[in-house]
Amino acid sequence: MPPTVMGVPADLPALTASGIVTHDVRSTILPVPDEDVSVAAFVADRVGQEIVDRLVEPLLGGVYAGHADRLSLRATAPQIVALGADLLTGATAARAAATSTGPVFFGLRGGIGQLPEAIVTAGDFEVRCDATVRAVSRTATGWRLVVGPTTAAEVLDVDAVVMAAPAPAAARLLAEAAPDAAFALAGVDYASMALVTFVLDGANDPGGSGFLVPPVDGTVIKAATYSTNKWGWSAEQAQGLTIARTSIGRAGDTALLHHDDTELIEMARADLAAATGDVGRVVDAQVHRWGGGLPQYDVGHLELVGTVERAVAVVDGLEVCGAAYRGVGIPAVIASGRAAARRLLDAERMDA
Repeated sequence: MPPTVMGVPADLPALTASGIVTHDVRSTILPVPDEDVSVAAFVADRVGQEIVDRLVEPLLGGVYAGHADRLSLRATAPQIVALGADLLTGATAARAAATSTGPVFFGLRGGIGQLPEAIVTAGDFEVRCDATVRAVSRTATGWRLVVGPTTAAEVLDVDAVVMAAPAPAAARLLAEAAPDAAFALAGVDYASMALVTFVLDGANDPGGSGFLVPPVDGTVIKAATYSTNKWGWSAEQAQGLTIARTSIGRAGDTALLHHDDTELIEMARADLAAATGDVGRVVDAQVHRWGGGLPQYDVGHLELVGTVERAVAVVDGLEVCGAAYRGVGIPAVIASGRAAARRLLDAERMDA
């Protein structure tokens, strides 16, 4: 992968040497529009469609499981907006000014899945799992939740509510308390995806932590991560085997995800072999499906979020947070949750 800023080339000689594109790349200088546009429209007009197809699209697909011609420029790629009217010059300057020398990836030894359990263990609070919230309504002194199965529903009276549910569920639950927010949230689409993880014996090592696949290549997988290259602890536990995780599915790819696990495993294995030459023997393979797992930040997304936030701000004791708003990654979601809790606590202090 040559140096880029969210897919915008920052080193043209390196891009040419990579062989990723077939045409010379030139910059068309155009002002940054005040209104939101799609990432594809903005980038293609300035540096060409091939850059969108071969660099921008696979990067965005890996994060959002979406399509660059629908995704909001300002919500999903503010780094590109910051490059200004001349994208190539801006990307080159931004890359030269970058000072970070630390690791590209950060995680927890043993996997990020340990984080929720560690928080629960360390915290002085109650956590309920498999407790479906069926209704949320205001009371004279706070909020009332209806929780659990319909045959044994429990009523909980609480001081405040942080709604961290996905947008469709949040829209249903907030229909009475914050109807304007609920209406806006109902307009957020979600993409489904699947992860096919392999344990391989004798696989070729492509080097690096993995690779992205442009949709124009017509493959089933859109990306692959080699966990045993990316994380030292993973390589230690694998004891000489290779752990590779492939990603399948973008917004609208519902037919593909209707295949059963055996078929998805074989399609992913074939694509992985075609990309790397040989995957050796498949020791084990697992499919994890994420139905409706990734919110789509379509053009105008930040305006939608603003509508939600304004509607919620006038309702005492209510906040929203999560991946549907201002970032789908773990750090962004954690920041969203912390900010929601802080606003509630600050309001409580003011009332006191």
